[in-house]
Amino acid sequence: MTQKAYPVTRTDTEWRRLLTQEQYDVMRAHGTEAPGSCALLTERRPGRFSCAGCRQPLFEARLKFESGTGWPSFNDPIPGAVETTVDRSHGMIRTEVHCATCASHLGHVFEDGPPPTHLRYCINGIAMNFAPD
Repeated sequence: MTQKAYPVTRTDTEWRRLLTQEQYDVMRAHGTEAPGSCALLTERRPGRFSCAGCRQPLFEARLKFESGTGWPSFNDPIPGAVETTVDRSHGMIRTEVHCATCASHLGHVFEDGPPPTHLRYCINGIAMNFAPD
């Protein structure tokens, strides 16, 4: 079985230099930040959220909504910005969301969001940067 080659690749040492320990734990070791712990949860300005690992634009702020979960939630990503895989960890089956450019773990997507997509991309805020318009 071959692994997919991503446009941005780094060694483990390079990732550890680039990211904070908490970012590394989430983005490279598939961890989860504590709910309600990220400032991006309350970000309301127009703009874009991008991957903290490679700067790939991921989500438009206009598609962000308050889900009550403690993590930033979005209806839909920017087309082509994220990919998904099956996550069977923690005794359940979920859909993991990762950056399509650098493969960094971002969070999970669920089918319990509001219209029009009914999707809830539940994303670790620490895995993203925000750039206002």
